[in-house]
Amino acid sequence: MLACMRIDVLSKEYPPEIYGGAGVHVAELVRALRSVDGVDTRVHCFGSERAEEGTTGYADPQELVDANAAVRTLGVDLEMVGGCAGTDLVHSHTWYANMAGHLAKLLHGVPHVVTAHSLEPMRPWKAEQLGGGYAVSSWVERTAYDAADAVIAVSAAMRDDVLRSYPAVDPARVHVVHNGIDTDDWKPVANPQRVRELGLDPDRPSVIFVGRITRQKGLPLFLRAAAQLPPEVQLVLCAGAPDTREIEAEVRALVDGLAAERDGVVWIAEMLPRHDVVALLTAATVFACPSIYEPLGIVNLEAMACETAVVATATGGIPEVVVHGETGWLVPIDQAADGTGTPIEPERYVADLAAALVDAVSDPDRARERGLAGRRRAQESFSWPAIAEQTMDVYRSLLES
Repeated sequence: MLACMRIDVLSKEYPPEIYGGAGVHVAELVRALRSVDGVDTRVHCFGSERAEEGTTGYADPQELVDANAAVRTLGVDLEMVGGCAGTDLVHSHTWYANMAGHLAKLLHGVPHVVTAHSLEPMRPWKAEQLGGGYAVSSWVERTAYDAADAVIAVSAAMRDDVLRSYPAVDPARVHVVHNGIDTDDWKPVANPQRVRELGLDPDRPSVIFVGRITRQKGLPLFLRAAAQLPPEVQLVLCAGAPDTREIEAEVRALVDGLAAERDGVVWIAEMLPRHDVVALLTAATVFACPSIYEPLGIVNLEAMACETAVVATATGGIPEVVVHGETGWLVPIDQAADGTGTPIEPERYVADLAAALVDAVSDPDRARERGLAGRRRAQESFSWPAIAEQTMDVYRSLLES
Protein backbone atom coordinates (compact mmCIF):
# COMPACT_ATOMS: atom_id res chain seq x y z
CA MET A 1 0.00 0.00 0.00
CA LEU A 2 1.27 3.48 -0.86
CA ALA A 3 2.51 5.49 2.10
CA CYS A 4 0.77 8.51 0.61
CA MET A 5 -1.94 8.06 -1.98
CA ARG A 6 -2.62 10.82 -4.52
CA ILE A 7 -6.14 10.87 -5.90
CA ASP A 8 -7.16 13.27 -8.69
CA VAL A 9 -10.90 14.00 -8.83
CA LEU A 10 -12.22 15.24 -12.19
CA SER A 11 -15.53 17.08 -12.40
CA LYS A 12 -17.35 19.70 -14.43
CA GLU A 13 -18.87 21.17 -11.27
CA TYR A 14 -17.04 22.30 -8.18
CA PRO A 15 -17.68 25.18 -5.75
CA PRO A 16 -18.60 27.88 -6.32
CA GLU A 17 -19.82 26.71 -9.74
CA ILE A 18 -22.42 24.07 -8.82
CA TYR A 19 -25.82 23.57 -10.39
CA GLY A 20 -26.76 19.94 -9.70
CA GLY A 21 -26.51 16.96 -7.39
CA ALA A 22 -23.31 15.64 -8.93
CA GLY A 23 -21.52 18.87 -8.03
CA VAL A 24 -22.75 18.65 -4.45
CA HIS A 25 -21.55 15.04 -4.30
CA VAL A 26 -18.06 15.93 -5.57
CA ALA A 27 -17.67 18.86 -3.19
CA GLU A 28 -18.67 16.82 -0.14
CA LEU A 29 -16.68 13.73 -1.16
CA VAL A 30 -13.53 15.81 -1.69
CA ARG A 31 -13.95 17.47 1.68
CA ALA A 32 -14.29 14.06 3.35
CA LEU A 33 -11.34 12.54 1.43
CA ARG A 34 -9.12 15.47 2.40
CA SER A 35 -9.68 14.59 6.05
CA VAL A 36 -8.26 11.08 5.53
CA ASP A 37 -4.65 10.69 6.66
CA GLY A 38 -2.18 9.78 3.94
CA VAL A 39 -4.41 10.89 1.06
CA ASP A 40 -3.51 13.82 -1.21
CA THR A 41 -6.77 14.72 -2.96
CA ARG A 42 -6.55 17.09 -5.91
CA VAL A 43 -9.40 18.48 -7.95
CA HIS A 44 -9.59 19.34 -11.65
CA CYS A 45 -12.80 21.12 -12.60
CA PHE A 46 -14.33 23.23 -15.33
CA GLY A 47 -14.53 27.00 -15.12
CA SER A 48 -12.59 29.78 -13.48
CA GLU A 49 -9.43 29.35 -11.45
CA ARG A 50 -10.08 28.41 -7.82
CA ALA A 51 -8.22 29.84 -4.85
CA GLU A 52 -8.53 26.53 -3.00
CA GLU A 53 -5.23 24.71 -2.58
CA GLY A 54 -4.99 21.52 -4.63
CA THR A 55 -7.79 22.61 -6.95
CA THR A 56 -7.40 23.70 -10.58
CA GLY A 57 -10.06 25.24 -12.80
CA TYR A 58 -9.94 24.92 -16.58
CA ALA A 59 -11.68 27.41 -18.86
CA ASP A 60 -12.97 26.54 -22.32
CA PRO A 61 -10.08 26.64 -24.80
CA GLN A 62 -10.17 29.94 -26.64
CA GLU A 63 -9.98 28.16 -29.98
CA LEU A 64 -13.26 26.33 -29.23
CA VAL A 65 -15.45 29.12 -27.88
CA ASP A 66 -17.73 28.92 -30.94
CA ALA A 67 -17.77 25.11 -31.11
CA ASN A 68 -20.59 22.76 -30.15
CA ALA A 69 -20.88 22.45 -26.36
CA ALA A 70 -19.87 18.79 -26.44
CA VAL A 71 -16.73 19.66 -28.40
CA ARG A 72 -15.87 22.42 -25.93
CA THR A 73 -16.23 19.84 -23.16
CA LEU A 74 -13.71 17.57 -24.85
CA GLY A 75 -11.36 20.53 -25.21
CA VAL A 76 -11.45 21.10 -21.45
CA ASP A 77 -10.95 17.37 -20.86
CA LEU A 78 -7.76 17.43 -22.93
CA GLU A 79 -6.44 20.31 -20.82
CA MET A 80 -7.20 18.38 -17.61
CA VAL A 81 -5.28 15.27 -18.66
CA GLY A 82 -1.88 16.93 -18.32
CA GLY A 83 -2.73 18.17 -14.84
CA CYS A 84 -3.13 14.58 -13.65
CA ALA A 85 0.55 13.72 -14.21
CA GLY A 86 1.99 12.12 -11.07
CA THR A 87 -1.31 10.84 -9.67
CA ASP A 88 -1.94 7.31 -8.42
CA LEU A 89 -5.59 7.17 -9.47
CA VAL A 90 -8.13 9.34 -11.28
CA HIS A 91 -11.82 9.50 -10.35
CA SER A 92 -14.18 11.18 -12.82
CA HIS A 93 -17.76 12.32 -12.35
CA THR A 94 -20.35 12.61 -15.17
CA TRP A 95 -19.68 12.34 -18.90
CA TYR A 96 -18.29 15.88 -18.90
CA ALA A 97 -15.13 14.67 -17.17
CA ASN A 98 -15.18 10.99 -18.15
CA MET A 99 -12.98 11.42 -21.21
CA ALA A 100 -10.38 13.29 -19.15
CA GLY A 101 -10.33 10.34 -16.77
CA HIS A 102 -10.13 7.80 -19.59
CA LEU A 103 -7.24 9.57 -21.33
CA ALA A 104 -5.41 10.13 -18.02
CA LYS A 105 -5.67 6.38 -17.40
CA LEU A 106 -4.10 5.65 -20.77
CA LEU A 107 -1.48 8.40 -20.73
CA HIS A 108 -0.31 8.03 -17.14
CA GLY A 109 -0.95 4.31 -16.67
CA VAL A 110 -3.16 4.70 -13.59
CA PRO A 111 -6.55 3.24 -12.59
CA HIS A 112 -9.69 5.15 -13.57
CA VAL A 113 -12.75 5.15 -11.33
CA VAL A 114 -16.06 6.49 -12.66
CA THR A 115 -19.00 7.47 -10.46
CA ALA A 116 -22.36 6.92 -12.12
CA HIS A 117 -24.58 9.83 -11.12
CA SER A 118 -26.78 9.45 -14.20
CA LEU A 119 -26.50 7.74 -17.57
CA GLU A 120 -26.85 9.19 -21.06
CA PRO A 121 -28.95 6.24 -22.37
CA MET A 122 -31.44 6.94 -19.59
CA ARG A 123 -31.82 10.58 -20.67
CA PRO A 124 -32.71 10.51 -24.38
CA TRP A 125 -34.53 13.83 -24.06
CA LYS A 126 -31.08 15.47 -23.90
CA ALA A 127 -31.07 15.22 -27.69
CA GLU A 128 -33.53 18.15 -27.55
CA GLN A 129 -30.93 20.17 -25.66
CA LEU A 130 -27.66 19.03 -27.24
CA GLY A 131 -28.56 17.91 -30.77
CA GLY A 132 -25.59 16.03 -32.22
CA GLY A 133 -23.73 16.73 -29.00
CA TYR A 134 -25.84 14.02 -27.37
CA ALA A 135 -24.30 11.43 -29.69
CA VAL A 136 -20.88 12.71 -28.61
CA SER A 137 -21.69 12.59 -24.90
CA SER A 138 -23.12 9.08 -25.29
CA TRP A 139 -19.93 7.88 -27.04
CA VAL A 140 -17.76 9.47 -24.35
CA GLU A 141 -19.69 7.81 -21.54
CA ARG A 142 -19.73 4.36 -23.14
CA THR A 143 -15.99 4.52 -23.89
CA ALA A 144 -15.14 5.52 -20.32
CA TYR A 145 -17.42 2.98 -18.64
CA ASP A 146 -16.30 0.07 -20.80
CA ALA A 147 -12.64 0.77 -19.96
CA ALA A 148 -12.94 1.94 -16.33
CA ASP A 149 -11.18 -0.10 -13.66
CA ALA A 150 -14.12 0.47 -11.32
CA VAL A 151 -17.55 2.04 -11.53
CA ILE A 152 -19.21 3.44 -8.42
CA ALA A 153 -23.00 3.52 -8.64
CA VAL A 154 -24.79 5.87 -6.25
CA SER A 155 -27.55 3.31 -5.67
CA ALA A 156 -28.33 -0.33 -6.30
CA ALA A 157 -30.86 0.79 -8.91
CA MET A 158 -28.13 2.76 -10.65
CA ARG A 159 -25.90 -0.32 -10.64
CA ASP A 160 -28.65 -2.20 -12.46
CA ASP A 161 -28.93 0.65 -14.96
CA VAL A 162 -25.17 0.61 -15.59
CA LEU A 163 -25.12 -3.12 -16.30
CA ARG A 164 -28.20 -2.91 -18.51
CA SER A 165 -26.92 0.12 -20.45
CA TYR A 166 -23.34 -1.11 -20.78
CA PRO A 167 -23.37 -4.92 -20.91
CA ALA A 168 -19.62 -5.03 -21.67
CA VAL A 169 -18.90 -3.82 -18.12
CA ASP A 170 -17.91 -6.63 -15.75
CA PRO A 171 -20.43 -6.70 -12.86
CA ALA A 172 -17.55 -7.32 -10.45
CA ARG A 173 -16.23 -3.85 -11.28
CA VAL A 174 -19.46 -2.05 -10.33
CA HIS A 175 -19.71 -1.06 -6.66
CA VAL A 176 -22.57 0.63 -4.81
CA VAL A 177 -21.64 3.65 -2.68
CA HIS A 178 -24.58 5.89 -1.88
CA ASN A 179 -24.66 9.65 -2.06
CA GLY A 180 -24.35 11.39 1.27
CA ILE A 181 -25.50 14.43 3.17
CA ASP A 182 -23.80 16.76 5.62
CA THR A 183 -26.36 16.98 8.40
CA ASP A 184 -24.49 19.88 9.99
CA ASP A 185 -24.95 21.99 6.86
CA TRP A 186 -28.45 20.64 6.23
CA LYS A 187 -30.54 20.85 9.37
CA PRO A 188 -33.81 22.53 10.33
CA VAL A 189 -33.43 26.28 10.84
CA ALA A 190 -36.65 28.24 11.37
CA ASN A 191 -36.45 31.68 9.76
CA PRO A 192 -40.03 32.89 9.28
CA GLN A 193 -38.97 36.44 8.40
CA ARG A 194 -36.79 35.26 5.51
CA VAL A 195 -39.50 32.85 4.38
CA ARG A 196 -41.96 35.75 4.17
CA GLU A 197 -39.42 37.79 2.21
CA LEU A 198 -39.29 34.94 -0.30
CA GLY A 199 -43.06 35.11 -0.71
CA LEU A 200 -44.24 32.27 1.52
CA ASP A 201 -46.52 32.42 4.56
CA PRO A 202 -44.85 30.17 7.17
CA ASP A 203 -48.13 29.84 9.06
CA ARG A 204 -49.86 28.08 6.14
CA PRO A 205 -49.18 24.52 4.95
CA SER A 206 -46.96 24.25 1.90
CA VAL A 207 -45.50 21.80 -0.59
CA ILE A 208 -42.04 22.59 -1.96
CA PHE A 209 -40.20 21.43 -5.08
CA VAL A 210 -36.47 22.06 -5.56
CA GLY A 211 -34.81 21.13 -8.81
CA ARG A 212 -33.89 21.96 -12.38
CA ILE A 213 -36.53 22.29 -15.08
CA THR A 214 -35.75 19.11 -16.97
CA ARG A 215 -37.81 16.14 -18.12
CA GLN A 216 -36.27 13.82 -15.59
CA LYS A 217 -37.47 15.90 -12.64
CA GLY A 218 -41.15 15.46 -13.61
CA LEU A 219 -42.10 19.06 -12.89
CA PRO A 220 -45.01 19.27 -15.39
CA LEU A 221 -46.50 16.11 -13.88
CA PHE A 222 -46.15 17.59 -10.40
CA LEU A 223 -47.83 20.84 -11.42
CA ARG A 224 -50.81 18.91 -12.78
CA ALA A 225 -51.04 16.99 -9.50
CA ALA A 226 -50.72 20.20 -7.46
CA ALA A 227 -53.97 21.48 -8.91
CA GLN A 228 -55.73 19.01 -6.59
CA LEU A 229 -54.17 20.33 -3.38
CA PRO A 230 -56.54 21.96 -0.87
CA PRO A 231 -56.82 25.72 -1.51
CA GLU A 232 -55.06 26.67 1.73
CA VAL A 233 -51.90 24.79 0.72
CA GLN A 234 -49.13 26.90 -0.79
CA LEU A 235 -46.96 25.70 -3.66
CA VAL A 236 -43.28 26.66 -3.67
CA LEU A 237 -41.17 26.03 -6.76
CA CYS A 238 -37.43 26.54 -6.51
CA ALA A 239 -36.98 25.69 -10.17
CA GLY A 240 -34.62 27.09 -12.78
CA ALA A 241 -32.01 26.22 -15.41
CA PRO A 242 -34.50 24.89 -18.01
CA ASP A 243 -33.07 22.37 -20.46
CA THR A 244 -35.03 23.76 -23.40
CA ARG A 245 -37.31 26.67 -24.23
CA GLU A 246 -40.09 24.17 -24.85
CA ILE A 247 -40.11 22.72 -21.33
CA GLU A 248 -39.71 26.21 -19.84
CA ALA A 249 -42.80 27.35 -21.76
CA GLU A 250 -44.74 24.26 -20.67
CA VAL A 251 -43.87 24.85 -17.01
CA ARG A 252 -44.68 28.55 -17.25
CA ALA A 253 -48.10 27.84 -18.72
CA LEU A 254 -48.90 25.35 -15.95
CA VAL A 255 -47.72 27.72 -13.21
CA ASP A 256 -49.73 30.59 -14.68
CA GLY A 257 -52.78 28.32 -14.81
CA LEU A 258 -52.39 27.40 -11.15
CA ALA A 259 -51.80 31.00 -10.09
CA ALA A 260 -55.02 32.04 -11.85
CA GLU A 261 -57.01 29.55 -9.80
CA ARG A 262 -55.39 29.79 -6.36
CA ASP A 263 -53.16 32.02 -4.28
CA GLY A 264 -49.90 30.99 -2.64
CA VAL A 265 -48.11 29.88 -5.82
CA VAL A 266 -44.48 30.97 -5.44
CA TRP A 267 -41.95 30.40 -8.24
CA ILE A 268 -38.31 31.24 -7.49
CA ALA A 269 -36.30 30.80 -10.69
CA GLU A 270 -32.87 31.90 -9.47
CA MET A 271 -30.56 29.53 -7.60
CA LEU A 272 -30.92 30.30 -3.90
CA PRO A 273 -28.11 30.11 -1.35
CA ARG A 274 -28.29 27.08 0.89
CA HIS A 275 -29.53 29.01 3.95
CA ASP A 276 -32.59 30.17 1.99
CA VAL A 277 -33.35 26.65 0.77
CA VAL A 278 -32.98 25.39 4.34
CA ALA A 279 -35.41 28.05 5.58
CA LEU A 280 -37.97 27.09 2.94
CA LEU A 281 -37.58 23.35 3.60
CA THR A 282 -37.91 23.90 7.34
CA ALA A 283 -41.12 25.86 6.83
CA ALA A 284 -42.64 23.37 4.36
CA THR A 285 -45.11 20.68 5.31
CA VAL A 286 -43.78 18.30 2.70
CA PHE A 287 -41.11 18.11 -0.01
CA ALA A 288 -42.10 16.75 -3.43
CA CYS A 289 -39.77 14.76 -5.68
CA PRO A 290 -41.80 13.79 -8.78
CA SER A 291 -38.75 12.59 -10.74
CA ILE A 292 -39.19 9.99 -13.46
CA TYR A 293 -35.41 9.35 -13.46
CA GLU A 294 -33.38 9.70 -10.28
CA PRO A 295 -30.33 7.53 -9.58
CA LEU A 296 -30.57 8.44 -5.89
CA GLY A 297 -31.74 12.00 -5.33
CA ILE A 298 -29.60 14.15 -3.04
CA VAL A 299 -32.52 16.60 -2.85
CA ASN A 300 -34.47 14.00 -0.88
CA LEU A 301 -31.63 13.68 1.61
CA GLU A 302 -31.44 17.46 1.94
CA ALA A 303 -35.15 17.65 2.71
CA MET A 304 -34.97 14.74 5.16
CA ALA A 305 -32.00 16.33 6.94
CA CYS A 306 -34.17 19.43 7.42
CA GLU A 307 -36.86 17.26 9.04
CA THR A 308 -39.21 17.61 6.09
CA ALA A 309 -41.34 14.65 5.05
CA VAL A 310 -40.97 13.57 1.42
CA VAL A 311 -43.46 12.56 -1.26
CA ALA A 312 -41.46 10.95 -4.07
CA THR A 313 -41.76 8.69 -7.07
CA ALA A 314 -40.87 5.06 -6.40
CA THR A 315 -38.26 4.96 -9.16
CA GLY A 316 -34.50 4.56 -9.49
CA GLY A 317 -32.65 4.85 -6.21
CA ILE A 318 -35.34 6.88 -4.43
CA PRO A 319 -36.76 3.86 -2.52
CA GLU A 320 -33.25 3.30 -1.12
CA VAL A 321 -33.54 6.71 0.57
CA VAL A 322 -37.21 7.41 1.26
CA VAL A 323 -38.96 4.76 3.37
CA HIS A 324 -42.66 4.61 2.61
CA GLY A 325 -44.77 5.11 5.72
CA GLU A 326 -41.71 6.05 7.80
CA THR A 327 -39.93 9.05 6.27
CA GLY A 328 -42.52 9.89 3.65
CA TRP A 329 -44.71 8.57 0.84
CA LEU A 330 -43.62 6.67 -2.27
CA VAL A 331 -45.79 7.02 -5.36
CA PRO A 332 -45.94 3.98 -7.66
CA ILE A 333 -45.19 4.43 -11.36
CA ASP A 334 -45.23 2.17 -14.42
CA GLN A 335 -42.64 3.48 -16.86
CA ALA A 336 -41.81 3.04 -20.52
CA ALA A 337 -38.85 0.77 -21.18
CA ASP A 338 -37.42 3.06 -23.88
CA GLY A 339 -35.05 4.89 -21.53
CA THR A 340 -37.24 7.98 -21.13
CA GLY A 341 -38.88 6.89 -17.87
CA THR A 342 -42.16 8.33 -19.17
CA PRO A 343 -45.19 7.08 -17.22
CA ILE A 344 -47.12 4.53 -19.27
CA GLU A 345 -50.30 5.97 -17.79
CA PRO A 346 -49.44 9.61 -17.00
CA GLU A 347 -52.91 10.49 -15.75
CA ARG A 348 -52.85 7.59 -13.31
CA TYR A 349 -49.44 8.68 -12.02
CA VAL A 350 -50.64 12.28 -11.65
CA ALA A 351 -53.71 11.06 -9.73
CA ASP A 352 -51.58 8.87 -7.44
CA LEU A 353 -49.12 11.72 -6.85
CA ALA A 354 -51.96 14.12 -6.06
CA ALA A 355 -53.49 11.61 -3.62
CA ALA A 356 -50.17 11.21 -1.80
CA LEU A 357 -49.66 14.98 -1.58
CA VAL A 358 -53.16 15.54 -0.27
CA ASP A 359 -52.68 12.75 2.27
CA ALA A 360 -49.37 14.26 3.38
CA VAL A 361 -50.73 17.78 4.00
CA SER A 362 -53.94 16.53 5.60
CA ASP A 363 -52.19 15.57 8.84
CA PRO A 364 -49.34 17.98 9.72
CA ASP A 365 -48.48 16.06 12.90
CA ARG A 366 -47.98 12.85 10.96
CA ALA A 367 -45.90 14.70 8.36
CA ARG A 368 -43.82 16.12 11.18
CA GLU A 369 -43.20 12.64 12.62
CA ARG A 370 -42.03 11.39 9.23
CA GLY A 371 -39.81 14.42 8.88
CA LEU A 372 -38.13 13.65 12.20
CA ALA A 373 -37.64 10.04 11.10
CA GLY A 374 -36.12 11.30 7.87
CA ARG A 375 -33.43 13.26 9.67
CA ARG A 376 -32.57 10.26 11.83
CA ARG A 377 -32.20 8.15 8.69
CA ALA A 378 -30.01 10.76 7.00
CA GLN A 379 -27.72 10.92 10.02
CA GLU A 380 -27.45 7.17 10.51
CA SER A 381 -27.16 5.91 6.94
CA PHE A 382 -25.82 8.69 4.71
CA SER A 383 -22.93 10.44 6.46
CA TRP A 384 -20.06 11.63 4.25
CA PRO A 385 -17.23 10.19 6.40
CA ALA A 386 -18.75 6.70 5.99
CA ILE A 387 -19.19 7.22 2.24
CA ALA A 388 -15.62 8.49 1.88
CA GLU A 389 -14.35 5.35 3.62
CA GLN A 390 -16.36 3.13 1.27
CA THR A 391 -14.90 5.05 -1.66
CA MET A 392 -11.41 4.61 -0.23
CA ASP A 393 -12.05 0.85 -0.10
CA VAL A 394 -12.63 0.92 -3.86
CA TYR A 395 -9.39 2.89 -4.40
CA ARG A 396 -7.42 0.50 -2.21
CA SER A 397 -8.77 -2.55 -4.04
CA LEU A 398 -7.31 -1.17 -7.28
CA LEU A 399 -3.99 0.08 -5.92
CA GLU A 400 -3.25 -3.04 -3.89
CA SER A 401 -4.12 -5.53 -6.63
